[in-house]
Amino acid sequence: MLNSTTATSEWGHLADELACYLQAAASEIVLPNLQTIEARYEARQYHYQLRLGKLQLLTLTVTLPSETSLAKIESVRMAAVKAALAWHKSYTSQSKDAQLLSYEVLVVDIQFSEHAKNSINNGGDNDNSSDSDNNRNIENNSDFESNSQPSKLPKRLKHAFAARYFMEDLVVDISDSGQQLQIFSWHDWCSIMLALQTPCELWRFLGYHLEQLQQSVSSHIASFESEERIIRQFLSSVSLFNHAITVDNALIKYGIQQAPNSALIAMSLAQKNQSKTAPMYERHMAQAATLWSQLSAQMIHTVSAELKAKADKESITPSFSVWQQQLLDESLFSRHELIRTLYRHPKQQQALQKTGYVVHQHSYENLGRHYVLIFYGQDVQGQNSKAAIQPNLQQIAQDVATRLPMAELHHVIVLGIDFISEAGETFIDIDLWIQPMNSMTQRERQLTKQIQRLKQQGTEQPTSKKLTQQANDLPQVRLNLSIPARKDKP
Repeated sequence: MLNSTTATSEWGHLADELACYLQAAASEIVLPNLQTIEARYEARQYHYQLRLGKLQLLTLTVTLPSETSLAKIESVRMAAVKAALAWHKSYTSQSKDAQLLSYEVLVVDIQFSEHAKNSINNGGDNDNSSDSDNNRNIENNSDFESNSQPSKLPKRLKHAFAARYFMEDLVVDISDSGQQLQIFSWHDWCSIMLALQTPCELWRFLGYHLEQLQQSVSSHIASFESEERIIRQFLSSVSLFNHAITVDNALIKYGIQQAPNSALIAMSLAQKNQSKTAPMYERHMAQAATLWSQLSAQMIHTVSAELKAKADKESITPSFSVWQQQLLDESLFSRHELIRTLYRHPKQQQALQKTGYVVHQHSYENLGRHYVLIFYGQDVQGQNSKAAIQPNLQQIAQDVATRLPMAELHHVIVLGIDFISEAGETFIDIDLWIQPMNSMTQRERQLTKQIQRLKQQGTEQPTSKKLTQQANDLPQVRLNLSIPARKDKP
């Protein structure tokens, strides 16, 4: 389908989250055999190192004169895709990371410009120059959409590369071996980013998409007619909760929780049975994903400003990226549980809100990441008051770590939460402590638990001091922020 539309940049927060996984500035590449087409093009490659594997994104923007015929557009599009496939084949054959788990994606953006014809005639076949704004976008690890003013929004071709395209129009060798280049239009990639919302869901979708594409080609029956349809298939499938169920079972096995998560059971059963509550659960997860992303973005922005004031950017980038990813590496369901715990507080009994309380929450994306949500008590003299807890967040994280009998543990994240009502408005003050933990064997973890029990009985244990010293050697993050920001906040 070929339609001309004027579209705005609406990538959603997932584009910003992916920027935290970007390994280096985007690189411009030259595609073979594109010098003969009467169009300008710009191709860039992005490398994202996600926890689950490597995502390599190739963006190809082709600019055509506004009066270009549909036949010419299709000819240019086919030539551009074939050139990208040829470049990708050469690139993967030379890549040292060919054996690593990765997904390769090509996003094709066809734009129209009144000035394209003159630019082509006067500027040669390929003009890869970019203005200072575009250069700045790359350096800032932003997504590949340009910062155009509303009056200068590009006019884009709305097209698609569904399964049937690779069965009839562009027949390529799609097998189980080798790295396959998955091709999307700009509009479809935008829809994917908006719908999936999290890096881990995007990764799993690409695996699901490639599997469906391979099945279509091998069976000669298209398994999906549009990207919109396959996105819906993925989000409605029971497999969306498979990883969370695996983590949930592991938590029970370790004795960290006594029974399966009731919300996980309800959501997975609703998905499996396609019940009427399934769309409601999907909306709840989508809303929670957005809220967690906004919350994480504020934390990242606050810490970024603090760290940049203390050190040069190059020295802080590695550790800064690691802790950013701890917050962002959460699935739709995992974010749902964190936000649900946070916003359940106003419904708690007044007595509990006054004394304060602690909730141990788990990541349902990564077994080794655990959260401690401390809801500060309103009683300023109480043991759970902000004054009593705030100076001890690091010690709390380390104490929690010694009580978790699992070798996989690698991070404990402590959130000190204070709900404040002022002039009819409610603010949330959050203190954050991210504590990385050294890897421990199961035997070491068991011994640590024994030490903890002895310590509670009054026995002096120098070994626990050693554990604390090891943890102190790793990069940590601490901050305080207010949501929404208050003008009078120090």
